[in-house]
Amino acid sequence: MNISYSIDKDRGKLSLKQQEDAQSMNRYDEVLVALRRIIRATDLHSKQLSKTSGLTSPQLLILQTLHHNGELTVGDVARRVSLSQATVTTIIDRLEKRDFVRRERGSSDKRKVYVFLTEKAQEALINAPKPLQDSFVQQFQDLRDWEQTLILTSLERVAHMMDAQHIDASPVLDLGQLDRGDPNH
Repeated sequence: MNISYSIDKDRGKLSLKQQEDAQSMNRYDEVLVALRRIIRATDLHSKQLSKTSGLTSPQLLILQTLHHNGELTVGDVARRVSLSQATVTTIIDRLEKRDFVRRERGSSDKRKVYVFLTEKAQEALINAPKPLQDSFVQQFQDLRDWEQTLILTSLERVAHMMDAQHIDASPVLDLGQLDRGDPNH
């Protein structure tokens, strides 16, 4: 970058302050564009997932969690997917209405209610595309430790700058309400 210390506005040269301001503006524009690309990629993948499987990313994550762990209580599922129990309960309610899961009281402790996958859910999991974060996780794991730390620290700072550090979030790349479902159900 050619930095001019001249304040000769008649000749079209920018002052050092103007150039620094322009460079700073370009940087934050670039950051905002990068954030927008991430949001857009997430949106496109979510729409594709919904179109091909009829599931949202959080619904798919919950079904996969149940598939890999067997019987779990709603609280266990919530802890494993890093969402509140209320959010997971709403998602499971929607999945139950669509016959993807069923709930059963525990045989030894009747106070506990376990969630199980149905055959319909098993079939949906076979045909469901991989979540967007699977590709990200693989590429992230291939990075060196210092690169992973740099990305994590930067993203945590961005979340803080956007006043989003206290928002309930799971390791799911999806947009919109996590408990949204098919409007017909």
